[in-house]
Amino acid sequence: MSVPHSISPADLFNRIGAGTQPLILDVCLDEDFAEDPRYVPASIRVPHQQAAAGIIADPHGRDVVVVCHKGKKLSEGVAAHLRHRGVAASVLTGGRAGWAQAGLPMLPKDKVPGRDASGATVWVTRARPKIDRVACPWLIRRFVDPQATILFVSPEEVGGVSERFDATPFDIEGVFWSHRGETCTFDTMIDEFGLATPALDYLARIVRGADTARLDLAPEAAGLLAMSLGLSHRFHDDIEQMEQGLALYDALYLWCRDGRGETHNWPAKGAGK
Repeated sequence: MSVPHSISPADLFNRIGAGTQPLILDVCLDEDFAEDPRYVPASIRVPHQQAAAGIIADPHGRDVVVVCHKGKKLSEGVAAHLRHRGVAASVLTGGRAGWAQAGLPMLPKDKVPGRDASGATVWVTRARPKIDRVACPWLIRRFVDPQATILFVSPEEVGGVSERFDATPFDIEGVFWSHRGETCTFDTMIDEFGLATPALDYLARIVRGADTARLDLAPEAAGLLAMSLGLSHRFHDDIEQMEQGLALYDALYLWCRDGRGETHNWPAKGAGK
């Protein structure tokens, strides 16, 4: 029997990365999580009592999807509590077990950085982002931690800020989250987070081509380079530039996932008739 107010793993995954994803709360018990210590992408682990009490606030007012081990009593109870509080809340059908059985990507716990007092992961990189340093925040915000704090600082201060503020450095030399061989940091994140899908793999090729001056890797790489440099010239505030860039990557990801076979012709067929 189907569960009311539910969403299938495939339908939820289609909402992740599109810029319109819900707040995903993982309320499974610690012992169940220990059996498979991986996260549904973009989910936040929180005790079910805390989630049911509505303590997890969402400043964007999004709807909520509740995830537990098998999509039964914990997630149904939390979702019902949230709906009682006026929140549009659904249950992930089959829970984490159903998600894994569907073969959808899951994030290894040991690869996701710890969270600060506000519940956000904190990342730091060089100021004046162009390509990789916008693509990576997009991947983090859409698939790892929608609340992530991204810090842009002087290149020589990345290490010090990382140490003093417990921030994870990325896209600089000598750190875990960086270029490897001919690939870029975006590739590293997709690989280490276990996020490989046909759409993200093709997007990674575009990013790699634009970021490493190998425009032959994908026809779209030149366009991404041009738009990225244009954003850098348009915005002098790094955060504002990144936020504008996120929308660009939302559109590019959806094209990689759903639109690569589409064409656009002018004049339209039948025009003038």
